[in-house]
Amino acid sequence: MLYVKELYKSYEAGKNRYEVLKGIDFHVAQGEFVAVMGPSGSGKTTLLNCISCYIPFDKGNIKLGGMELAGMNEDTLAGIRNTKLGFVFQDFMLLDGLTIRENILVPRIVQGKVEKEAEKLVGQLAAMFGIEHILDKYPAEISGGEKQRAAVARSLINNPLIILADEPTGNLDSKSSRAVIETFNNAKEQMKATIFMVTHDSFAASFCDRVILLKDGTIYRQLEKKDSRSRFQEQLLDAIKEMR
Repeated sequence: MLYVKELYKSYEAGKNRYEVLKGIDFHVAQGEFVAVMGPSGSGKTTLLNCISCYIPFDKGNIKLGGMELAGMNEDTLAGIRNTKLGFVFQDFMLLDGLTIRENILVPRIVQGKVEKEAEKLVGQLAAMFGIEHILDKYPAEISGGEKQRAAVARSLINNPLIILADEPTGNLDSKSSRAVIETFNNAKEQMKATIFMVTHDSFAASFCDRVILLKDGTIYRQLEKKDSRSRFQEQLLDAIKEMR
């Protein structure tokens, strides 16, 4: 589904050049829920921005569903972002002047494709994520956890190839965090969704199938969940301590 090969990214500040990603290699299979963890400055968000092509990378290859993303023009990339990628952000990015139903439909509104099938899918997603009761409310009227579940529903409205989530539980309490992560799991199990999540939260990461640990722009280690969620979280915490 997603293949990243020998990915390099650097920034220049004055006369100095800083290497952020140093030959990153990994893949995410269809229907897999994968997290990326690492200390501040390890390159997590830069990696996510390279995959979405919001920033250019120096060299390497990124393939999504067989498409090579490097070299595409901005109009083509914009179309891919709207139809093939789903995004979930830490600060929700809901539009205050729209109802939750309308917010979920935004990617379809951009395409001009708000037909009965899309309206039906909104209802199905809302039922799956337990947010039917807030569809006609506005973002200011609902909780942070409900906002994020609505954002996950929005990310799925176009049946994307992959969801890219950037610290989706970062602004939530533990109860809301669990509800949002369970929402991702529901999407994975019921819609075969593929999810790639950047997080600093070992609890959230422990629900994933696999976790990639980044350190200083390289992959330090990859851990696969083979036991219970709680045991996997212990393994993650041990690996993070070891990485320091």
